[in-house]
Amino acid sequence: MSEPHDPRDSTQRLPAAEPAPAGDVRTRDASASGSSPRPGPVKPPGGRAGRFWSGRRVPAALVALVVLGGAGLLLYDVAAVRADHPAMEWRRSLADDLASRHLDDVWVLAGSAAAAAIGLWLLLLALTPGLRAVLPMRREHAGVRAGLDRTAAALVLRDRAVEVAGVQSVRVKTGRRKATVRAVSHFRELDDVRADLATALGTGIEELGLAKPPGLSVHVRRPAKKG
Repeated sequence: MSEPHDPRDSTQRLPAAEPAPAGDVRTRDASASGSSPRPGPVKPPGGRAGRFWSGRRVPAALVALVVLGGAGLLLYDVAAVRADHPAMEWRRSLADDLASRHLDDVWVLAGSAAAAAIGLWLLLLALTPGLRAVLPMRREHAGVRAGLDRTAAALVLRDRAVEVAGVQSVRVKTGRRKATVRAVSHFRELDDVRADLATALGTGIEELGLAKPPGLSVHVRRPAKKG
């Protein structure tokens, strides 16, 4: 025999909700909102941020033109001699001079020194990167290299320096190893101005993002007296 069921009593027992772990809550919230979770910070790949290499287009073009012209002229003269024509006057004179002059002759020594100097210059151009005006920046992403011009770095540091109280004028010269700052202060103690400049410019150098931040040299003086 069953108990009578009252249709007005529509209350039903709901299933108890169990607390979900924190990770599940974040997953459901992200999926419900339709947005994907933000990726974590990408670690820099590291590696050495070397200097940028120059194309050396002008020296390479000059050397190519000289070699091409000399080789073409010599080849033409050799072909003319093979065709029973007399050799050019410059080649006969050069052969006679080389045969008659001694090794200790002034012109022989001067020519040898000039050829050695040109050869060393070409080797120096081939073995050095060049582009000294571009400062390499830190590599934050793989396959991406960035550089900052020295003039632009000097302008940024100069803008930082003129914001320091007491600085009337400032000149900044940025090199690969050192940034030299020469400021003129018309009030405040020079030591205080120098300390504030060192702090502000040190922070500015770090914010430039250079691979090898240059050292800082700060010089502060009073303006020259008129009259």
